[in-house]
Amino acid sequence: MQNEWITSVGLDIGTSTTKMVVSRLKLARSSGALSLPRFEIAERELLHASPIYTTPLKSRDEINAERIWEIVALEYEQAGIRPADLKSGAVIITGETANKTNARQILHLLAERSGDFVVATAGADLEGLLAGKGAGAERRSLQIRGAVASIDIGGGTANAAIFLRGKLVGTVTFHVGGRLIQIDATGTVLDVSQSIRPWLKASGYDMEAGDTVSFTHLQEICLGMCRSLMDYLSGRTTPAQDAPLRSLLNGDPLAAIPPIEEWMVSGGIGLLMEGKAPLCLAETAIHQDIGPLLAHTWKMCSAQYPIRLVQADQTVRATVIGAGMQSTEISGATVHLDASLLPIRNLPVLKLELTPQMLEQTGLLAASMDAVMRSGASLFDQAQSPPFGLALSGLNNLTYPSLQFLAEQLHVNFVNYFPNSTVLVIICETDIAKALGQSLSRRCGQRPKVICIDQIRVAHGDYIDLGEPISGIMIPVVVKTLAFHNRAEGISP
Repeated sequence: MQNEWITSVGLDIGTSTTKMVVSRLKLARSSGALSLPRFEIAERELLHASPIYTTPLKSRDEINAERIWEIVALEYEQAGIRPADLKSGAVIITGETANKTNARQILHLLAERSGDFVVATAGADLEGLLAGKGAGAERRSLQIRGAVASIDIGGGTANAAIFLRGKLVGTVTFHVGGRLIQIDATGTVLDVSQSIRPWLKASGYDMEAGDTVSFTHLQEICLGMCRSLMDYLSGRTTPAQDAPLRSLLNGDPLAAIPPIEEWMVSGGIGLLMEGKAPLCLAETAIHQDIGPLLAHTWKMCSAQYPIRLVQADQTVRATVIGAGMQSTEISGATVHLDASLLPIRNLPVLKLELTPQMLEQTGLLAASMDAVMRSGASLFDQAQSPPFGLALSGLNNLTYPSLQFLAEQLHVNFVNYFPNSTVLVIICETDIAKALGQSLSRRCGQRPKVICIDQIRVAHGDYIDLGEPISGIMIPVVVKTLAFHNRAEGISP
C-alpha cells in the first residue's frame, strides 16, 4: 500500500453551539522502499462542515441527548456517509457543557451509535490543544521565533494553548466566555453562571439575576476579564500576585510561560471580533449575552500589549476542525495485534523509560517493571482487559538478547499483577512492535493476547483510542493528553 484515504469525523458540543465536520485523511508511506514501512497523514481534506447549531438543552443542567443524535444523523446524511465509513475522529464536549449532569451519557450514546468512530472524552487541556491546531497556531509557531498563543473563547471558557516551534508548551483554562453573563436588550440580568461569580466578587462586582446593568458597567466587567487573562499570558502578573486572576483560572496555572510573540482568538468570540463593535445594550444583547462586547473589548485591549494579534485560520470551527482533522495519528506498519480486539477506547497509559543499563540483565529492569505494574494495579481495575497500555521509550539499538529479556520481564510482571486480564497492550516509540509482540505472544500463549504498536509517542497519564486496522497493517490512534500542566517540556502531538 502506498496511499490510502480514510474518513474522519469531528463533533464539538459546546456551551453555546454544536458543530460537526467530516474530513478525509490521506495516509502515505514516508519511508524508503528498503526501510521498514512507515506511514503518516500526508494530507487533510475537509469534505463537509455542518451549520452551527445552538446546543440543545433539556434544562439548565441537562443536554438533550436525542436532539444531539438527530443533529449527528442529519449531518451524516448531508455528508453522504454512514457510521461504517468512519475510521477515526473525535467527539469533544467543551466549556460549561462538560459540567452538565448527562455529559458522560452523551459520549456513551454517540460511541454506541457512531460505528467505529473513535470517541474522545476531552478535558479543557485537550480542547485547547485541538483548538490551537484547528486555528493554525501550531503551524504558525513553526514560522516565527517566539511562541504563539491560541485562545479559544466560547460561551463558558477560554482555553489557551501555547506553541513554540511546533511543539505544545502547555495549556491553561479561564472562566471567561460570552454566555457567563446573560442579559436582555434593556440591561436586565437573566443569569449569572456559577463559574464567574468568584471572579465578580473578587473584582468588586455584585450581580444577580433580575438586576439591571448599564452598558458602561458591562464594559468594565469585560475589560477586567480581558486584562486579567492578557496580563497573565504576557507575564505582567501571576496568580500568586493577583487574587481576581486566581479565581478566573479553571485548574492549575502553567509552570512557565515563554515570551509570546503572537496570539490569535478562535471560538465564538473570535468570530464576533470580525463583526461590528456594539455601542449600546441592545447591540450587545443580540444573543442575550455579553459575547459581542467581550469580543471587541479583547480586540481593543490587545493593542495595549507588545504581542501581535493575528487572524486565526478558523474561529468558531477551530475546535471541531482540530477534533476531526488533527487528532489522529497512524501506528507503524510493523504492529502485532489481533484485529478482533479492536477498537479500544479511552485506554489509560503508563510509561516506562528504559535505559541501556536496565537491559543488561541486572535487577534494574525487574524492579522498574514491578513498580510500574504495581502502580497500574493500584490505579486501575485488575480484571479489566486491558487495564492500561504500557508505553516504552528508550528502545533504540535493541539487541536480540535484550529484546527477549524485555519480553520475559513484561510477561512475568503483567501476569503476576493482572492474572485475570485477557489483553496486554504495549506502545513503542520505535519500530520494534512486530518483534516484541511475537516474543511476548510466544510467552503468553492464548492468554493474555498481545497488542503491540509502534511509532506512537505518548506520555504517562495520557489516554489513547485504538481504531480498527487499515489495510490490515496499521491502525489509527488518537492520543488524548488531558493534563499538560506542570510539564517542563512540550509534547509531540
